Amino acid sequence: MKPFGYVRATTVEEAADAYSAAPGARYLAGGTNLVDLMKLGVERPGTLIDVRRLPLDDVTELDDGSLRVGATVRNSDLAAHPAVRDRYPALSQALLSAASGQLRNAATTGGNLLQRTRCAYFQDVTKPCNKREPGSGCGARDGVHRDHAVLGHSARCIATHPSDMAVALAALDARVELYGVEGERSVPVTGFHRLPGEHPDRDTDIRPGELITAVVLPAATARLPSGYRKARDRASYAFALASAAAVLQVTDGVISHVALALGAVAHRPWRARRAEQALLGVAPATDAFEHAVGLELAAAEPLRDNAYKVALAHDVAVDVLRSLHRRT
Repeated sequence: MKPFGYVRATTVEEAADAYSAAPGARYLAGGTNLVDLMKLGVERPGTLIDVRRLPLDDVTELDDGSLRVGATVRNSDLAAHPAVRDRYPALSQALLSAASGQLRNAATTGGNLLQRTRCAYFQDVTKPCNKREPGSGCGARDGVHRDHAVLGHSARCIATHPSDMAVALAALDARVELYGVEGERSVPVTGFHRLPGEHPDRDTDIRPGELITAVVLPAATARLPSGYRKARDRASYAFALASAAAVLQVTDGVISHVALALGAVAHRPWRARRAEQALLGVAPATDAFEHAVGLELAAAEPLRDNAYKVALAHDVAVDVLRSLHRRT
């Protein structure tokens, strides 16, 4: 076992300062992903900064009607929270479709957003992986890639982001609040995760040492019809092969608001902007949903063994849109 230092932070300022003083440190919350990667030798932090005792474990309603979710709120608690179930059902559904009950009891909101890909080549230190070791190559591209990306991938990386929660947050227009040595800032979830490009080792636009302090769910999407669908190899405890989260509002017989995000098809939750533009102002119908989602997926570039994902993502997205229309 590789030895490492351990710091237990009690304030966000203390956590950020501890990170600055320990190059190569990692923040530890639920540890459901980080600890696994340490066991595999993928992550080798010199110091772990325990943030579990920070005062970030509350769900708070803000004056403008939005909901602030602390970074250390457990996934199981967030899924069961009455305000989330009532106002943002897509988020509750996404959380309940993820992992096992035991893992949801440990995993946190911030940690969920920061989890790394489940690509087998990333997790195996004997295999080439540009995400783990830049410049070493992408073993998955010519290897086993049935579960990998069909949208937004690059020659350097075809990995997908595994989070269910992040897909729902993208459709709900949530924001991520961050704290670092340079102070506080807020970024949209849709801009938080990166496409791989030339630097697949950078999963997000988080700055070195920054800590997620909260996720804010906006008042604008509260109580709008929303839902989440997930296709996977087995009914429980399996990562998505394709998923979709959607928000749909119909006013006077036409779609007045729509948001659609796809999961398990790209390096980040994929906000389907082309599909949304095609649906605004039209009457909700299966044909319209199929046409719009087809426009979005026309940009897909499937690999040798994962072309099935294009049709699967199409059907999952149409299904969730159709189910929301039936409820409007």
